[in-house]
Amino acid sequence: MAFYFVSSECFVSVSTPQSGEFGTLYVVATPIGNLDDISARALRILADVSLIAAEDTRHSTRLLQHFGIRTQLAACHEHNEREEGGRFITRLLAGDDIALISDAGTPLISDPGYHLVRQARAANVRVVPVPGACALIAGLSAAGLPSDRFVFEGFLPAKQVARCTRLTAVQYDPRTLIFYEAPHRILDSIADMRDVLGADRPAVLARELTKTFETIKDLPLQELYDWVAADTNQQRGECVLLIAGYQEPADALEVSLEAQRVLTLLMVELPPKRAAAIAAEITGARKNALYQWALDNKAAER
Repeated sequence: MAFYFVSSECFVSVSTPQSGEFGTLYVVATPIGNLDDISARALRILADVSLIAAEDTRHSTRLLQHFGIRTQLAACHEHNEREEGGRFITRLLAGDDIALISDAGTPLISDPGYHLVRQARAANVRVVPVPGACALIAGLSAAGLPSDRFVFEGFLPAKQVARCTRLTAVQYDPRTLIFYEAPHRILDSIADMRDVLGADRPAVLARELTKTFETIKDLPLQELYDWVAADTNQQRGECVLLIAGYQEPADALEVSLEAQRVLTLLMVELPPKRAAAIAAEITGARKNALYQWALDNKAAER
């Protein structure tokens, strides 16, 4: 039958087998450093598929040569993924299996692949994850920071104003914050984290994970900045920054940020005592603490 696949990114017309005979798109994690971390399943799939869609074919050629894999490679990176995705979909619809890999780690995690996976799913092609190395998870597992709840922010903006804006948006997030950063920006980023999040905020630099010069250093942000600034070796390689989530100071009143927000809105129209009573009903916070917070803020405005 003829299958027509239309999206904002590509148009494909191709004779295909029945949907049960479509190829499979495998999303394959590769090592972030130590080649021994690749799984037996990943090696089997990379050897068996018809084509490997790789972020950088030159980089991936060295990986495949190391394991004696001769599968054909084709480029799938951030500059061609939208335009070239159609040719991969054509192969998949014709029954060929394809493996998607990035230069290191799990594809789509701050790496290309999203558009191809989205196109494949829209075309009713089976997408199968082949899990493995991922720098953010590796860093989190060894950082000693809370791991039950965390947020991954990827790479921060390159320019300082935009970077500080992003950091301000997560300043009061109680979850562990995880960032990737390029080595030439690592010092500037730590400085901005210190200025926005606080000099005493616990942090971890996980650098060159699984590689020869792996470093996992935990210090408050000011001390971490000083340590990295004093050693240019720590300004090289692949970096993951993990920052402890926000915690209310031990001597702070028991008024959450959400309760403060509600109380502030109510105080526009109501006196502090009435506003505190209503805010307590809405948020469950203690009325006395809310009232005291309202009085303190009224006094600060004078």
